Amino acid sequence: MNAEQLLPPAVEAGRVVDAVLRDLRAGDHRGVVVDSPPGAGKSTLVVRAAGELAAAGEPLMIVAQTNEQVDDLIARLGARSPEVGVGRLSAVDYEASERVREHPRCRVGAKVADLGSPAVTIGTAAKWATVTEGSWPWAIVDEAYQMRSDALLRVAPRFVRALFVGDPGQLDPFSTVEVERWTGLSWDPMQSAVAVLLRHNPDLPVHRLPVSWRLPHTAAPVVAEAFYPFTGFRSGTGPGERDLRFGRPAETALDEVLDVAAETGWGLHELPGRFTIRTDAEAAAACAGLAVRALAREAVTSSESGGGALTADRIAIGAAHRDQAAAIRALLPPEARGVTVDTANRLQGREYDLTVVLHPLSGRQDATAFHLESGRLCVLTSRHRHACVVVARAGIAELLDAHPSTEPVHLNVPVKFPDGWEANQAILSYLRKGLSPMRHEPLL
Repeated sequence: MNAEQLLPPAVEAGRVVDAVLRDLRAGDHRGVVVDSPPGAGKSTLVVRAAGELAAAGEPLMIVAQTNEQVDDLIARLGARSPEVGVGRLSAVDYEASERVREHPRCRVGAKVADLGSPAVTIGTAAKWATVTEGSWPWAIVDEAYQMRSDALLRVAPRFVRALFVGDPGQLDPFSTVEVERWTGLSWDPMQSAVAVLLRHNPDLPVHRLPVSWRLPHTAAPVVAEAFYPFTGFRSGTGPGERDLRFGRPAETALDEVLDVAAETGWGLHELPGRFTIRTDAEAAAACAGLAVRALAREAVTSSESGGGALTADRIAIGAAHRDQAAAIRALLPPEARGVTVDTANRLQGREYDLTVVLHPLSGRQDATAFHLESGRLCVLTSRHRHACVVVARAGIAELLDAHPSTEPVHLNVPVKFPDGWEANQAILSYLRKGLSPMRHEPLL
């Protein structure tokens, strides 16, 4: 344990945030980069920085990647700095969400001229790319590691200096077209905004948030070792500070897995090894069944921020593909329809008390780059505050051994660590050796 880890988590994290804000106020560089592990207070930092810059009389623009992220940031800005005027750039047919309408000083418009010169102007990267006039002294780019470099190029003329905040372990920018032709080129559009920024400005200050306030002490070391091997982070909570308990005793095999997860923070429900179609009915039924049983057993959570009954909206089921999510969703009974079922891409940035994960490699005959991507598994296994249960068919370890990492090495392209093969092995090894995993015949 290093000296900084002897500090209380809040003190350690506070020192990093203070250093970031000092660089924003006093530095003469074009930008500041902040790396954030899951649940480290990235959005809190964005809102605080925006409030301080606006209070100093410096208008700023905020660039987010999705409309959901934009609306969430507006709600947070309203809660922390209700006196700061906010302009919400949007499409012509955009209908303001309840969170946006509740902001006391938020104005919505399709053009910058419609917003009335607010202190903070916020929109998605796609919307900012359509803005051709005006400039701002400051920009804050949220989820910067998920922003493609070509998107940054289109919005860069609008600001002078910027704060880039993101999670380097999450999903990389993606495209629906072949992009190999640009690999290794300095103008490769599939590089992340941060990668391009640091490639051309290697002297920019880079800060790393050291504490995850989402992941419990049972999860932070596992996720850090698997997906953040060179930087790491710690949990903001310790043993005994969070608790998940079931009010009804175990009755089924699924309940046994849930009990293990409540006690250790992790559970593995392993179905018999078999090659299956992508929408594996047995695996989908197990995912849905785990959520149903968690609700039926009247679980209660407690934590440093309070607690209460485990309700459907505090449970999520994650999968790699939309058709898998649809199959699981269709199996949920009416009393569990509030459970969130979605892909890793859409779960990114969200948090729940209990998560159920359909392993991307479950039942597969091959290990493609899509299913091996470390960011996908990182997102799926880092959404929870209390416990995560992984559903998978036996044989993934053998599949990984049969498909060792063979990604080509390209000139001028930094090698990403860890690669998906290594990350999958690390998580699977922990689940199999550290938990005495439950293996059961499917429950249909």
